[in-house]
Formats: sequence, C-alpha cells, structure tokens
Amino acid sequence: MRVFSYLVSRDWGFAPNPFHGYCTLACCKPTIRRVAQDGDLIVGCGTRGNKLRGHLIFIMRVTEKVDFATYWNDPRFQRKKPKHGTSKLAFYGDNIYKPNGDEYLQIYSHHSLPDGSQNEYNRNKDTGSDHVLISDDYVYFGSNAPAIPSHLRDFEGVDLCPPTQGHISTKISNEMAEAVLAYFATLQGQKIRGTPANW
Repeated sequence: MRVFSYLVSRDWGFAPNPFHGYCTLACCKPTIRRVAQDGDLIVGCGTRGNKLRGHLIFIMRVTEKVDFATYWNDPRFQRKKPKHGTSKLAFYGDNIYKPNGDEYLQIYSHHSLPDGSQNEYNRNKDTGSDHVLISDDYVYFGSNAPAIPSHLRDFEGVDLCPPTQGHISTKISNEMAEAVLAYFATLQGQKIRGTPANW
C-alpha cells in the first residue's frame, strides 16, 4: 500500500467528485491517476487559499481503476456526467471525456471554456493519464475539513500535508503509511460530511 498526498487548491466537488456513492478522481493529477493502484490511499489536503491549510479535505482507498472509455459507459457513473444549468452537484460531475475514435471529446463541464467548448489545456492535462481512480471506501469533508492529526504532520520529519503543489508519496515510509491507514480506520462511517469548500 502506498499513500499519495496532495493539496486540493480548488475544491468544487469536481476533483475529487465524492457524490453518488463513489469518490472518483478522473481529472487533474495525471501522475497519481497513472501510478496509484487498488488498495492505495489518496489524501487531499486543504490550502491557505481556502483557509484550510493543514486540514483534511478527503481520504479515499482506491478500490477500482478504469480507463476513460469504461468510466464513460459504466451505468454506475452516468450521474457523474455534468448537466449544465441545473444544480452545482450536477454541473460538477467529472465524467467528462467521451470516447471518439482514438481520442476523447471533452463535454461541457467545469474543465471546458466558459462557452462550453473544448479547453485544450485542461483536456491535454486530464488525458495525460487514461485512468480514473474509484473508491467506495472514503470520507469527504470538504468545507468541514478537520485538522490533520499532529502525529501525521511530523512523522519522522515528514509532513502528510505537502508544502507545495504536486504530491508526495516517495517520502512516506511504510510505517507512516500504516499510521495514515490507522487514522483512516477511525473515520469510518458517513462518507460525505460537508459541501465543497469552494461552493
């Protein structure tokens, strides 16, 4: 088991998307989506920008990993396709890449241009990894993010909350990973405990 921790600078319920019974990471963070495997933990930490530095936005255990085409077609994830002009929950769906031959079309979404047309920068970044991480074992706090326990802020000199954008994983020892897993075990219960911080 590996732990991947990163800063969630923009928490719109899009990346990750914790709704409809699954926490999914389908956009942004292409390296994590490419490398992480079933059983790994993904930790999202707050930032100074959302006044949640050192707090836990979400934690998920990867229980499935699929490609964009599978994600697009899977009946379980149809409600994660965004719907413009409805609710925030519906608009910030992350199932936005429709298979089109050897490429993917970006549908109208949070990652599109304001008029709904393709945002090539976001599309190229998102499709830099053709993987979606899925979890049915997660806790999402959003705006109710609790402080990360002090022993995980300085575990043998390593802070679970990364200092900058990007992610940390190689610095997290097996012993620290076990400590993160033990903390995760104390959070079992209700999966969604707050609305996205940027709502």
